[in-house]
Amino acid sequence: MKLAILGSGPGGYVAAIRAAQLGARVTIIEENEVGGTCLNWGCIPTKSLVASSEMFSKAKRLQDFGIETTGNISPNFLKILERKNRIVNLQIKGIRNLFKLHGITLQEGRGQVVSPTEIIVESKNGAQKTVTADRIIVATGSKTLQLPAFPFDGRQILSTDDVFRLDAIPKSLTIIGAGVSGCEFACIFRQLGSEVTLLEKLPRALATEDTEISHIFERELKKRGIRFIPSITVDKIDMRDGGVHIFLGDGTELGAEKALVSVGRSFNSDGIGLEKVGIRKGTRGEIIANEKMETNIPGIYAVGDVTGGHMLAHVASAEGIVAANNSVGGNERADYSAVPSAIFTSPEIASVGITEQQAVETGIKVRTGHFQFRTLAKSHIMGEIEGMIKIVSDESSDKILGVHMIGPHASDLIHEGVLAISKGLKTKDISNSMHAHPTLSEVLQEAAADVHGEAIHGQKK
Repeated sequence: MKLAILGSGPGGYVAAIRAAQLGARVTIIEENEVGGTCLNWGCIPTKSLVASSEMFSKAKRLQDFGIETTGNISPNFLKILERKNRIVNLQIKGIRNLFKLHGITLQEGRGQVVSPTEIIVESKNGAQKTVTADRIIVATGSKTLQLPAFPFDGRQILSTDDVFRLDAIPKSLTIIGAGVSGCEFACIFRQLGSEVTLLEKLPRALATEDTEISHIFERELKKRGIRFIPSITVDKIDMRDGGVHIFLGDGTELGAEKALVSVGRSFNSDGIGLEKVGIRKGTRGEIIANEKMETNIPGIYAVGDVTGGHMLAHVASAEGIVAANNSVGGNERADYSAVPSAIFTSPEIASVGITEQQAVETGIKVRTGHFQFRTLAKSHIMGEIEGMIKIVSDESSDKILGVHMIGPHASDLIHEGVLAISKGLKTKDISNSMHAHPTLSEVLQEAAADVHGEAIHGQKK
């Protein structure tokens, strides 16, 4: 069986490898570089900057750990980007080597679907080649959403991609949009020394997170010197005097060296032949696919951001595996019951399952358990005591419905919650499971026990 995959991001390249493992002859088509947005402009580059900014922040606190230093410590943004480039290039090399290992053909160029079994690939020099296949997977991803009122110029009005082209840390930065990317960049540049203002049209930052988590994060923004203005709109941005002037809906004018616009993403579904073969798209331009990742055209599948679902790299990979299995005769469905979310702010935020608010809205009676990181010995050992965990459970069955946390290594800790929800575990299953001491994972055991007022180190309910 021959399979062609359009796009080599986390959805496409994972699908390619799985299909090859199952015996398919796979051709993957990529216009830019393997790894997609996640590897080249998104997840990996951003987290590299997070690591550098956090290291700088910790270096300034070395004396708190009994380490004496001499001389000044300062960030060098160009060297930070050099490190980022080394990491990205290493991952790119790894994916290309995996393609060779599994006998996957990489066809470089822009692909256009012309039939359910054909894709025309045009290389950068204009040469065309037709790739034929029995099945096709579309995994073209998404791109930064640009608003007509704030056109990116790459120098003063920046997209999230433009950040990686800067040659210095801005003295001041105003970020429009307090979603995941906006909040991550706010923390990064504040730790590196920028004066940061964060604007959001909704009433709170990270509005999709649990309300309690969101409010704690807003408090941490203030503690770190980040100015946060919620429930505000931006009318226009003028560039003058070597900086930007941002005019808000309430008549306020803000000045900054640069502005970063982070207001969402749009789908890479245009110009790839979908209309020609009749693939159905939604009102936002997303490809409509079912839980088997099938489109309305037999033999053509779609995965990842371009389908408009959970726009997360690990979801794209999971969908890619489902599509690959089904393309060779399987009958699998994507499972979205326990999708983890990780936000690499300072402190980190992670969640899985439903929030307390969502449970109430759907008529589910719940019990909640809370526990503060500052109560853990390990948090004090690390010097990172900010944050909290919240567990939401069904009142009648005790099953865990949601886990929400803000604190050190939340992105790593959340996976015990993922396993609990995916396997239908109860809070008692967590609280009665031995957790090593002293570790951060004790926060889950204590929060689970707190659901029933039994946390050993918690406050009496």
